Amino acid sequence: MSAQLVTAAVLLVVVAWLAACAEAGLARTTRFRAEEAVRSGRRGSAKLMLVAEDPTRYLNVALLVRVACEVAAGAVVTFASLREFPETWKALTVAIGVMVLVSYVAVGVSPRTIGAQHPLNTATVAAYVLIPLARVMGPIPPLLILLGNALTPGKGFRKGPFASEAELRALVDLAEQESLIEDEERRMVHSVFELGDTLVREVMVPRTDLVVIERFKTIRQALTLALRSGFSRIPVTGENEDDIVGIVYLKDLVRKTHINREAEAELVSTAMRPAAFVPDTKNAGDLLREMQQERNHVAVVIDEYGGTAGIVTIEDILEEIVGEITDEYDRELPPVEDLGDGTHRVTARLALGDLGELYGTHLEDEDVETVGGLLAKALGRVPIAGAKTEVDVPEGGVDPALKALRLTAESPAGRRNRIVTVLVEPVRETAAAEPE
Repeated sequence: MSAQLVTAAVLLVVVAWLAACAEAGLARTTRFRAEEAVRSGRRGSAKLMLVAEDPTRYLNVALLVRVACEVAAGAVVTFASLREFPETWKALTVAIGVMVLVSYVAVGVSPRTIGAQHPLNTATVAAYVLIPLARVMGPIPPLLILLGNALTPGKGFRKGPFASEAELRALVDLAEQESLIEDEERRMVHSVFELGDTLVREVMVPRTDLVVIERFKTIRQALTLALRSGFSRIPVTGENEDDIVGIVYLKDLVRKTHINREAEAELVSTAMRPAAFVPDTKNAGDLLREMQQERNHVAVVIDEYGGTAGIVTIEDILEEIVGEITDEYDRELPPVEDLGDGTHRVTARLALGDLGELYGTHLEDEDVETVGGLLAKALGRVPIAGAKTEVDVPEGGVDPALKALRLTAESPAGRRNRIVTVLVEPVRETAAAEPE
């Protein structure tokens, strides 16, 4: 194998190595990083900024140089092997083995590691070579990309290396690993991608959790309900809960009664606003944009049969991006708090079985599993603060005098104003037998 051929092959591999370094460095160099380099007065930052403004063009040039050098090096090694070995199969085996090793280690692993570790330095050095080289090559790299895209199944042409959603998510994860962004920011970006695949029915408040008011109720009753429940927007129903005819706003109620105190006796239907209706299969991201454009904060969600599935607010959609929205009144509560005299404050999510154990009895219901669910079922509506009911307990418990449990919904919490705690008081036979 002649020294000239070996030297030529080595030089081609070195150029391919440099081109691979440039690819890795450019792939990790964003416009933001280039602008930071310019502001800091970094040497060569002007050329780096020029490359960062059109990364696809220069990535294509580096890609073409690398591929051309690898192919040329493979041809030179093959030619040298054929001259060195009389048997063709031996020559081809040696050439393939050498080029696989060189391409994998010298062009595949090593330069990409260096480019990933030192992206700014690599991209800056590459800019000095790629900018004049791009002028010389002219339209050749883009034409080759177009030719490759024409042979690739799919619609349309691309300018260069295509970044899919999965690749973009991987870049965000990489940015978080390198401490360029915080973990919360990474989650938020992922949530934005996921919002495009989220349906309204996945983020809505279901009908069973709605606090509504009938259209024949008075404004005074609506004000009382809004203040007790903590909701500033309440759906107004007509013939039944499926028939939502509008939305009443606490601001409108207060404004109307402030101007005219006698308006408290008017029907709530005189103060309600028209409701916006959306199908439960609508994309949540599209709905968010529509709500922003129309300045609408709430919409009624309709199922496939035309019935009311629930309501959705802008806050419900935003929570899919930024996470659960809480306020300064939200706090972590113990599942059970003993208040003495057999009275307990329990969370609405406490299992019925656990509540039964507190009073030495067995509580079970086919329809609900939690204390909050039991309270709602007994009331026949969504509980609001101050709502009370009594639930009978089965005989045969530890306390034979225990006949029922009085459940009282306490103050709501969270953005959706859900009842989070319930006051449980025992109702014993002796207490029930006392004269009024």
